[in-house]
Amino acid sequence: MKNYIYLMLCILPLLSSCKGEKQEMPGEKYRIFTVSKTNQTLSSEYPATLRGRQSVEIRPQVSGTITRICINEGDIVKQGQVLFVIDQVPYKAALETALANVKSAEAKLQTAKLTADSKEELYKENVVSDFDRQTARNQLLEAEAALAQAKAEETNARNNLSYTEVKSPVDGVASMIPYRVGALVNSNIEDPLVTVSDDDEIFAYFSMAENQMLDMIMQYGSLEEACKKMPPVRLVMSNGKDYDTAGQIDAISGTVDQGTGAVTLRAVFPNEGHLLRNGGSGIISVPTEYKDCIVIPQSATYELQNKVFTWKVVDGKTKSTPIDVYKYNDGKTYIVLSGLTPGDIIIAEGAGLMREGTAVNTDTTTTTK
Repeated sequence: MKNYIYLMLCILPLLSSCKGEKQEMPGEKYRIFTVSKTNQTLSSEYPATLRGRQSVEIRPQVSGTITRICINEGDIVKQGQVLFVIDQVPYKAALETALANVKSAEAKLQTAKLTADSKEELYKENVVSDFDRQTARNQLLEAEAALAQAKAEETNARNNLSYTEVKSPVDGVASMIPYRVGALVNSNIEDPLVTVSDDDEIFAYFSMAENQMLDMIMQYGSLEEACKKMPPVRLVMSNGKDYDTAGQIDAISGTVDQGTGAVTLRAVFPNEGHLLRNGGSGIISVPTEYKDCIVIPQSATYELQNKVFTWKVVDGKTKSTPIDVYKYNDGKTYIVLSGLTPGDIIIAEGAGLMREGTAVNTDTTTTTK
């Protein structure tokens, strides 16, 4: 019993000493982010269809059977090069007939001139009547018209004969050929003889929502200034690889598609290696630059009732702060329009798990940049 009393007497001073001291609990350690202004580039991606600078569907202008194919599928062809030959026999015969008709009309015209001149002399000597003289004049005019008609038919026959040699109107690359020697073709065939694409430059056509277009025009001041000042765009090819040369938006449609509410844009890319092909597809990445803006990670925010909040560190404790963010983002960061100022400290990660008034020790906290 004495030992127990002695033990209690020894412990009591220790207990009272512990009660007298106030334990200071240090704040928790969190990753923080110091707000500052910077430049930010946001990229938006749009599906695109690729077209050559010129893509010409070549069809025959005369009817007939193909007697010769002068190119191979996929060949590089030059402007004026003969691609196909259509049976020339009937068109050569038509030209010969037209030439004969011209000679006949020229002879008739000479005869009509002689007759008219003779009637004029006889009329002066009162040998023939005025009716005979006027009749000779009319026959001369008729002969002149017949000659003009014969010459027009000759020109038409020559053109038809020239059309039997189907030539390329542009430089480019030939497509596949759906016809073979002996096929009967005409100007109304469903499939063209061949398509020649000039793909030294490739146009990428894509559509942008009307509201995005309006934002872009307002940012640059006008449609013309947007075309001039927009930064280069990037093309992701259908295999997922980046095309190695940047392109430039050079045309914006002046109308909005009533069905889709979208505006069509065109970006041009150099294609010296002919890697891109007419009819291909890809994705256009359009960057938009914002200068002197506040950018924070999305991990530093949370949403509540369609509003965005972040945790600002004020006097060592967390404080929920509503912020306004730009409607477009890159999926990783937000551009803050209001609610934060440079120098503010916010919690960089785990915003959805934080609570109001949580102590944060900024002396030992890891800073995120």
